[in-house]
Formats: sequence, structure tokens, C-alpha cells
Amino acid sequence: MIYRNFGTAGFQVSALGFGAGHIGWDQLDENFVGSLLNEVVNAGITLIDTARGYDLSEERIGRHLSWRRGDFILSTKGGYGVENTPDWTRENIHRGVDRALRTMRTDHLDIFHLHSCPLGTLQDEKLLKALQEVKTQGKVRAVAYSGENEALEWAVQSGVFDSIQCSVNPFDQRSIPLLSTAKDRGMGVIAKRPLGNVPWTYAERPTGQYAEEYWLRMQAMGYTPPIPWDEFALRFTVFTEGVSSAIVGSRNLQNILRNIEILEQGPLGSEVYLEMREVFEAHDQEWIGQV
Repeated sequence: MIYRNFGTAGFQVSALGFGAGHIGWDQLDENFVGSLLNEVVNAGITLIDTARGYDLSEERIGRHLSWRRGDFILSTKGGYGVENTPDWTRENIHRGVDRALRTMRTDHLDIFHLHSCPLGTLQDEKLLKALQEVKTQGKVRAVAYSGENEALEWAVQSGVFDSIQCSVNPFDQRSIPLLSTAKDRGMGVIAKRPLGNVPWTYAERPTGQYAEEYWLRMQAMGYTPPIPWDEFALRFTVFTEGVSSAIVGSRNLQNILRNIEILEQGPLGSEVYLEMREVFEAHDQEWIGQV
């Protein structure tokens, strides 16, 4: 496994992270979830990323991983969904962080993101002050923004945030020019959707599914990579300049282990990488980052 500094936050993360949204489903067997989470960490994946909105995900992380809290970096998201508290308020941040600490049975969150709020909300000074307060209190080590497009650009330029999370993959390259700026500013970067919701697995348009937009982009670009798509996409994302870690969500341990093996091959050749960047730019139909 490759480990990288998370900006200037004072800790490292694995280049491949685990997106824990998939373990939130209430029909999953608890023993299965516990085994999966522990095997993920045993495999060397040290970044676990979740959110308030991922159903039972936070609860299960607390139940099954709190006993080995020192073995992983914990990232979550919020700003909403706290009982009897208005969304995107100072009170929501404080109560939400406290709730996450209790739920995940920890005394600190390594990374706490504002979760995909629009630009106007992101610029609320009271909200931003609340983030600094929970950091000063030692409840959060790095305050972050998870989102895309104009809000993401503002977050990078603002000087307020320690890190960002955004979509990066061959079909979603809108944020890539920002990542080197984020790196220069000492920010950590979590890349989500590194496999682009695997659009190459659909013979026909997956209408209404997460992969639909990326499937349309893939068709428009008409590009065939020199290696299998999953290998190409993951290596494209993980080794894009500025990316600290790329999170992949899966309930299949064998797929997770395969992704680790893929990263052992290292970055794509520079000519192939630049070719993919050029193909995107040549066919770009004002494709925005997907939230």
C-alpha cells in the first residue's frame, strides 16, 4: 500500500481509501459488515470515509472498528440531519460533530466535511466559524468541504479548509486543475468515484442509475484504454497530481484486494495519462463535476 501525507494536517492516509456508504444498508448481516471492515483495515487501507446521510454506516463503524481506532483515519460529513436542529447552522455543526463522536465511539474525527452544500451556504461566516470551533476544541483534526464546481473552487481558494473531497475519474475531470492548487496550499484531497460508477459494464444506457451520466460521457469520448477499464480508471485517479487518497466503496472484499494489486502497478505512462486528459477536453460538453 502507498501512504501519503494528508496535506499539512499532520497524518498520512492510504492512497486507496474505503467508501463506507455501501455498508449502511439495514439488510446487511452485522457479522458480515464487521468482518469486511476489519479485513479492509487489515489489508492496509487506513482511510475510512462515511457520512451522516449513509444510513447505518457511522453506527457500524463505531460498533466494529472503535476497538482499533488508532489503526485508521476517520472521515465523515455533515451539516444536516441532526434532530430538532436546522441544517447548515452553527448549532448543527456542534451537535452533529458530537453525535458523530458518540455514534462512532471516538474522541475525535480526523476529517469532517461540509457535505455538498451550495456556494451561498458554504460562504456563511457563522458556519465556517463553527468548523473552526470544533477544530480548536480538538474534536476535529481537519475541516473539509465535499462538493464540486464553483463551490469547490471557492473552498480551495478561501483558505478556510484543510482538505476537499471531489469526483475525479476519466469521465469527470473538471476538478483536476484545482488539485495542484489545493496541494500547493497544503490541503489534503480525497477523490471520490475513481471508477466512475463503472459505466463500461453497461451494454446499454443505464437510465436513472448513478452511472448514466458517466456512461454518456464515455460514449461521447469513444476512447478505448490500452488496459482494462477498471485498472485504467483507478490508476488514472490515484496518481493524478494532488490526490491524497481515492475512496472506493464495495461490499466485495476480493474486489477491494484487486484494487490494491492494481495500485501496485504504479501510475499510467505519462503519454497515456495526457492522452486521456486531451480526449476529455476535446469532447467536453460543459461536463460539470458530479456531486
